[in-house]
Amino acid sequence: MFKHILVPLDGSRLGESALAIVASLARRFKASVTLLHLIEKDAPSEVHSERHLVSPEEASAYLDEVAHLSILAGIRVSTHVHAPHVSDVAHSIKEHSEELAPDLIVMSTHGRGGAQRLLFGNLAQQVTARGKTPVLVVHPEGSQTVAPNVDWRLILAPIDADPSHEKSLLFASDLALAFHCRLQLLMVVPTLARLSGFQGAFGLLLPGTTRAKLEIESSAARDYLVTKEKELEVKGVRTGSEVGRGKPARVIFRAAERLSVDLIVMGTHGRVGADAFWAGSVAAEVVSHTHIPVLLLPLSTIETSLRSQSRGGTRAR
Repeated sequence: MFKHILVPLDGSRLGESALAIVASLARRFKASVTLLHLIEKDAPSEVHSERHLVSPEEASAYLDEVAHLSILAGIRVSTHVHAPHVSDVAHSIKEHSEELAPDLIVMSTHGRGGAQRLLFGNLAQQVTARGKTPVLVVHPEGSQTVAPNVDWRLILAPIDADPSHEKSLLFASDLALAFHCRLQLLMVVPTLARLSGFQGAFGLLLPGTTRAKLEIESSAARDYLVTKEKELEVKGVRTGSEVGRGKPARVIFRAAERLSVDLIVMGTHGRVGADAFWAGSVAAEVVSHTHIPVLLLPLSTIETSLRSQSRGGTRAR
């Protein structure tokens, strides 16, 4: 599934918190790893209270040091420093993903909460939206930067009835098979109070009719999930499902924490809009409110990736 993993690093210890999950994935899938550092334009002298890397020489020495950490022992690791100064980090990561051709990008969130985490969550979302490569966003758990090998037991896959999200479900089910873990499906139906735009206006005018419509949608969602569970069980995937009500992002990250899931897999179109139920802002909000790793999948390209996997027989067993 994953044969080449790209890991952007900024030189901070917080950034290195992603290395544990990178190492585990690389060993499980026998993947190679490329460590990337971008020299940022007008960069501050410090980042996350640590010295910032401002020269190619510093960056090369740093990446070489990281490449030889014990946590990456036995893994094929290469390094790449982009020396010309860049002002648009997301765009530069996207360009490097096209040049280096990874099939997964792993990024660590930074900051201790609030706006900083949302900002970096948006950076990961921008990389997903602009590029064609899945992005795994990892948040450092306190000061613990080196974790045991990843052993996912439960994956959460928020979906809706949009055919394009079938692609993310296929990706999530392949991951569940690879890790021999359970896959929990989640569909979210808004409450009357959470409707916006035209639907919100309609709900104010005809609240009774709107409530009835939402109940019908909830029932249809349950039927849909039962169908998906049966399809996945035929593939050998252990599944469960539930329908949540409320604001999509809030329902997703609360369900993830309640169920103690190990990974959230979300398809995203990368667009932003108040009425777009699965807009990029939902994914960014989920990333910014949970410590659980989130795998963001650009829906426009997942289908191509899955077809390639099928032809190449690369699914892990």
